[in-house]
Amino acid sequence: MSDLKATVTETTTSSGHNGFHVEGYEKIEYDFTLIDGVFNIENPNLADCYKRWKRCLAVTDLNIYNVYGKQMEKYFEHYGLELKIHKTKIGEKAKTMPTLLSIVDSMNAFVGGGLVTDVAGFACAAYRRNTNFIRVPTTVIGLIDASVSIKVAVNYGNYKNRLGAYHAPIHTFLDFTFLRTLPKAQIRNGFAELIKISTCSHLDTFNLLDKYCEQLIDTGFGRADGSPKELIEAADKINREGIHEMLKLETPNLHEIGLDRVIAYGHTWSPLHELVPETPLRHGHAISIDMAYSATLANGRKLITDQEHRRLLNLFSRAGLSMDHHQFNEEILEKATAAILKTRDGLLRAAVPNPIGSCTFLNDVSAKEMNAALRRHKQLMKEYPRNGEGIEAYVDASDTGYTENAKMAEESTLEKSAKKAGALNGTNGHVEAPVMNGAYASKTENGVASKGLNDHLNGNIKAMASVHF
Repeated sequence: MSDLKATVTETTTSSGHNGFHVEGYEKIEYDFTLIDGVFNIENPNLADCYKRWKRCLAVTDLNIYNVYGKQMEKYFEHYGLELKIHKTKIGEKAKTMPTLLSIVDSMNAFVGGGLVTDVAGFACAAYRRNTNFIRVPTTVIGLIDASVSIKVAVNYGNYKNRLGAYHAPIHTFLDFTFLRTLPKAQIRNGFAELIKISTCSHLDTFNLLDKYCEQLIDTGFGRADGSPKELIEAADKINREGIHEMLKLETPNLHEIGLDRVIAYGHTWSPLHELVPETPLRHGHAISIDMAYSATLANGRKLITDQEHRRLLNLFSRAGLSMDHHQFNEEILEKATAAILKTRDGLLRAAVPNPIGSCTFLNDVSAKEMNAALRRHKQLMKEYPRNGEGIEAYVDASDTGYTENAKMAEESTLEKSAKKAGALNGTNGHVEAPVMNGAYASKTENGVASKGLNDHLNGNIKAMASVHF
C-alpha cells in the first residue's frame, strides 16, 4: 500500500515569472507472511486482513477454483466474511485489457500468483486509481519472483507488459503447500529463478540447491507426502532466503530506475531468444541458457574458476534446465545485444557471477569476445545430455493460452462441438485437438497427454488475489 504526500511552494523564475513547485514523496509499505495452509480455518491470518471491510472479492483462475474453491468458501464463511469469487481463465493470451475490464466489472477481491496477480493487480491500480489488494501466489515463479515485485501489467498488441503500473499489495501470503499440486515442468521452470538469485547473490542458497537439486524438483520443494524432514527444512530455508534476498535487492529500486540489477542475471540475451523458436521457450529455460552462456563468458575472463563454471553447468543439467539451444547463435547474440542496449541506456550491463554468490556487470564485451565464448560454450555442451537442451523446455497451453481442467479451452470447445455433431450423425464426436492460435497442447514428460485436474492443472494457476474497498 502507498501513501503519497506532497507540498507546494510559490516560485519565481530568473526572468521574474511566477509559478509553483510541487514536491512529493511516496511512502510504500507491504508485508509478507510465510504460512502453510493459508485457507485452513485454523489460520486466521488472511481473514484478519478483511475484518475491517467484512467482505472480499477473490479473483482466481478457474482451474484453481476447481481445486481449492470449496476450501476458500468454507474459510471465509467460517470467519463470517462475505465472499464473491470472480473466476477467469488466465494465460498469456488472456493477459489483456478485456480480461482486466472483466475484473473491474466484478471488482473486489484477489487470490493467486504470476499472471493472475499481474492482471488483477493492474485492475486494482486502475479501479478508483488505487484499490487495495492481497496476493496469494501458487507457483514457484509466483512465490519466489513475481511476489516480490510491485509491478502489475497486461500485454497489449504484440508487446508483453506494455500497459501497467507500480502498485504494491497490502499483504502477500506465501503458502508453499500449493506446490504439491504443481507439475514437475513448472517446478523446474521456477527452479531457474532460484539459481538466478543464488548464483549472483547468495552462496548458501546456491549450496543447498546444489545439494538437494533432484529431490527438490521431484518432491515440489519437499511438499510431496513422505518428504524427509531434512529436505523440508532445506527447502524452507531456500525459499525463505531466496525471497529475502530478492527483497533486499529490489526494495531500494522498486521503480527500477537503477539499471544495474543483480536479478537481471540471465536476462541479457534471453528476452529476444525466448521467442525465437516456433514454439517459444519457457521463461525458466530461456534465462537458463542466458545464465549458462554468461557463466562461460565470465569463466573466459577468469571471473569464476573452471571448477565453479563446471559446478554451475552441472546444476543446470541435473535440474533438466536448458543450457543451449540450436537457434542460440551469433545472429541471435547480435540482435539480442542491440535490443537490450536500447532498454539499458546504451550499456550492456550483463550480470555475471564473480565468483558464485556475488556479481559484477560487464559493459565492454565485444562481438568478437561474445562469439568466441559462444563457440566454446557449444563445444562444452557436447559433453551434456541432449547437447545442453532442457527437458520440457517449450511452452504449452498452460503457459500461453487458456486451460480448463488440464485442457486447452479451444480443445474443450472443439470437443463439445464434436459431441453435439456426433449426436446428429451417430458418432461419438471424438476429435484430435489441433494446435491453434499459438497455444500448444499440453504434454507430460513422456509425451502422454495430461489428464484430469493433474498437477495444478499443468501449472496454469499462477496465483490468486483479492481486493477490497
